[in-house]
Amino acid sequence: MRRRLDLHWQILIALLLGVGAGLLWPQGSATPGGFEPVTAFAFVGSLFLRGLKMVIVPLVAASIIAGVAGIGAGRGLGRLFAKTFSWYIATSLIAILTGLLLVNLVRPGVDAQGPVAARLGLTAPVADLAAGLEERGAGDIIGIVQRMVPDNPLAAAAAGDMLALIFFCIILGLGVAALPEEMRLRQLGFWESLLAAMMKVTGWVMATAPVGIFALVAQITATSGFAAFGPLARYGLVVLGALTLHAFVTLPLLVSVVGRLPALRHMRAVAPALLTAFSTRSSSATLPLTMECVENRAGVSNRVTSFVLPLGATINMDGTALYECVAAMFIAQAYGIDLGFGVQFVVVLTALLASIGAAGIPAAGLVMMSIVLEAAGLPLEGIALILAIDPVLDMCRTTVNVFSDTCVAVVVARSEGETGVLAG
Repeated sequence: MRRRLDLHWQILIALLLGVGAGLLWPQGSATPGGFEPVTAFAFVGSLFLRGLKMVIVPLVAASIIAGVAGIGAGRGLGRLFAKTFSWYIATSLIAILTGLLLVNLVRPGVDAQGPVAARLGLTAPVADLAAGLEERGAGDIIGIVQRMVPDNPLAAAAAGDMLALIFFCIILGLGVAALPEEMRLRQLGFWESLLAAMMKVTGWVMATAPVGIFALVAQITATSGFAAFGPLARYGLVVLGALTLHAFVTLPLLVSVVGRLPALRHMRAVAPALLTAFSTRSSSATLPLTMECVENRAGVSNRVTSFVLPLGATINMDGTALYECVAAMFIAQAYGIDLGFGVQFVVVLTALLASIGAAGIPAAGLVMMSIVLEAAGLPLEGIALILAIDPVLDMCRTTVNVFSDTCVAVVVARSEGETGVLAG
């Protein structure tokens, strides 16, 4: 039986074919019958983006509610849960802020000629976007926090107010976790079943990704030629730079300063898991090896390892959250829109909250990117650009996700009084 190509290889081939098709039929060219291929590219690409938007609300709602309700089952572990959850939130927040700082300093969406949207083939009207963004970021932090609490969760879902929807889903998940055991299990079963069904639907949508990405890239290339690749390279370098800072500065400092442990020795101990994460691009697939490295090579007890690392594979995704934040800022810069503090706060908060429940879903990076763009009021058409270099960035951010899990594990073990951590 022939082995089917993995999705990321299919997308890579589609990208290359899309570039070729866009160069072969540039904007303005027509077939002998007078049909413009770029029109077909735009139609197919828009269908893919609409399918992606279709699954966002039910998928995110089911994922976050089921995830938080399931995590609540571990509340009896008390102190260990509180420490682990707090460190995971802290490292994710630091990662997002690192990406936000770097993308504001470098501004990859702007070059010597100004914002690059027109040269990238992005067509959303800037005036309408700016007006919408004023509403999303209006007011101070107090106003944003007030809008985060929806007066009508269904209306928030219908309006695509992702920040309010995510907040409500987290609260509902905590409510489910607080129910008596029999009721909690019934509710948890419902949301897990809905999540399984939405994962199927998302899988069907993602199965069309090669066709959709081909059309989107062909449309962009037909419109702008190779002009898109300069800003795209700068964006990729910003993401890699931010991931590097987080992996080689922030996380080692966490291990050495908070955990009072040798950071270099820790990195060597978990190196097999990091290399596996880099090659597989899956923190879940790497989890067994991650647990083996942390327990047998780093000397963390099974009690801590068996709790902290599976929880991290569910809710901790520093690299992905950082990546989504930089992507949203890059797309805004490309349109020539300066996001105010309020909207940037929304981007940071949405990336942080979405990371709690969205890590275990298929194509988590793509779905999370859609969530963050929707929350910030930015169009999804820029996703095609981001996906052009996604495979390389995905390997790097998955590695950072796994490394963060291991760093939190040794810090928590140390705080629990374990003395054999990285001892020899």
